[in-house]
Amino acid sequence: MSAAPSDSPGTPKVSEREARQVAEAAREQDWRKPSFAKELFLGRFRLDLIHPHPLPAADDVRRGEEFLAQLRDFCETKVDSSRIEREARIPDEVIAGLKELGALGMKIDQKYGGLGLTQVYYNKALALVGSANPAIGALLSAHQSIGVPQPLKIFGTQEQKDTFLPRLARTDISAFLLTEPDVGSDPARLATTAVPDGDDYVLDGVKLWTTNGVVADLLVVMARVPKSDGHKGGISAFVVEADSAGITVEQRNAFMGLRGLENGVTRFHQVRVPAANRIGPEGAGLKIALTTLNTGRLSLPAMCVGAGKWSLKIAREWSAVREQWGRPVAKHEAVGSKISFIAATTFALEAVLDLSSQMADEDRNDIRIEAALAKLYGSEMAWLMADELVQIRGGRGFETAESLAARGERAVPVEQLLRDLRINRIFEGSTEIMHLLIAREAVDAHLKVAGDLIDPEKSLGDKAKAGARAGGFYARWLPGLVAGPGQLPRSYAEFNPSGHRDLSGHLRFVERTSRRLARSTFYAMSRWQGRMETKQAFLGRIVDIGAELFAMSAACVRAELMRSEGEFGREAYQLADVFCRQSRIRAEELFERLWKNTDSVDHRIVDGVLGGAYTWLEQGIVDPSGEGPWIADASPGPSEHENQHRPIR
Repeated sequence: MSAAPSDSPGTPKVSEREARQVAEAAREQDWRKPSFAKELFLGRFRLDLIHPHPLPAADDVRRGEEFLAQLRDFCETKVDSSRIEREARIPDEVIAGLKELGALGMKIDQKYGGLGLTQVYYNKALALVGSANPAIGALLSAHQSIGVPQPLKIFGTQEQKDTFLPRLARTDISAFLLTEPDVGSDPARLATTAVPDGDDYVLDGVKLWTTNGVVADLLVVMARVPKSDGHKGGISAFVVEADSAGITVEQRNAFMGLRGLENGVTRFHQVRVPAANRIGPEGAGLKIALTTLNTGRLSLPAMCVGAGKWSLKIAREWSAVREQWGRPVAKHEAVGSKISFIAATTFALEAVLDLSSQMADEDRNDIRIEAALAKLYGSEMAWLMADELVQIRGGRGFETAESLAARGERAVPVEQLLRDLRINRIFEGSTEIMHLLIAREAVDAHLKVAGDLIDPEKSLGDKAKAGARAGGFYARWLPGLVAGPGQLPRSYAEFNPSGHRDLSGHLRFVERTSRRLARSTFYAMSRWQGRMETKQAFLGRIVDIGAELFAMSAACVRAELMRSEGEFGREAYQLADVFCRQSRIRAEELFERLWKNTDSVDHRIVDGVLGGAYTWLEQGIVDPSGEGPWIADASPGPSEHENQHRPIR
């Protein structure tokens, strides 16, 4: 029998409320800039925030395209994806070549030796290199999107930037270390400690799933500083040299997909880190991590866009030559609908990515919700597209590329795509966590004015003040949800140009549905009040509706941009129209399930499963699982393993 799960001895014990308080303290509290997605959830369709579509500067385009050309040549001539899959490792010479290209410094300013690419072109580069092999995309993304460069760029001192960024731009690979064996998306229970000792901190603890950790030269580590005289304490961020005494990479982990991923288990035992290497003040670690992820999350949908483009290419080429019953399979409606879904969804994902990225570059809008929606929607839809591609390929979709080649057919790694994409629904915030994170931001305006009303720990006086605030806010807000431009047949007429499909009706749908979504959220808050945070299935559907509305908006705006620039405008309008039709059906189904669902009975079944009421249903099988605890012991102390760290020079 396997041992029951248990907390590691060093893991802090915290209540659910304490965990929520830690997460709440780490999030950005204020909205200093407008947010299209935030307004969308409030029932206000602010098309002016995204249309006309923002555009990059000419010099940024020139430099970006020049680098993409070099990167494409490198991917075509130097990257052997089948070798990476076969050997489960990116060859050192490939990583060295990427360093020479400057790919480690795509997001690092030119004054530090980086390329200084915009977010738009950084994402285009990730889509390109990720299509060559997703493990390479993960390597570059983990290094720049969440590794040392991004937190230093936002929160680092000038001395830290001068010291580390030149190394990170050309030679040094970085990794981000937050997750622990018994701590995932609940950082309040973080067990790794950083104890002040003179001019240093002494780190002890174990980190799990350290992407790039096996080959990294520099680490950004989240650790808990104990509160003491002269030390505020709290979860804090540190830049740590990966070859410091006391650091051991105990294992290189292996996964279902991304076989070339350099991901490991890293132990810290009495590791001394200079106080000068702390990023930001003590206690700011989670805020630094969350702020870094605001744009860092855009790297995953970038690679999802690349996967969609490749899926479309393979679906087109295969479906044109494979015949069934005297016709190419693409001509059969059952297959054709899948191809339409892949094409339309790829167009929409690229629209969401480019719009969010360009808004990040311009820095006019707060894009924390947009980036989170892009990650959520991109990872979910890319997985569906890959699954449909497997179905289109039939048995060949399930067969490995190596096996296909061995019997003389084109080595098309469709099953690998499915395996590689699966992690994106977990990486950098699982779908379930993203639902909660986005939902929290979506209801922020409500909690600011009425949060004290539903907080059981607030006094009657606080509740009275909150009631007055709420009365004023809702007296202004609720009337705006009754009517809007979405009910006027000529609204958004510029999206109905002659000779093109009519997209104006889709934008009117978005405007109407935005108000409907806000009304549904308000009704749910009124109904459940303090229990709203426990209605995770409901909140997930609210967020998914918002994601569909955001994607529809982005698709329409992108189509109009392409029409205005004279580049495949008619085709773009066709793709946007089909996507919006598909998206509207999904949104309506989600609305139906807001109030007609099995959530309450599901809870009863879960209680029965956990209570052992249905163990009889598990009879008639054997369990091939091995022995051992569900969660490995992560008690601090010296390592008993050989160091697997292998920096690439």
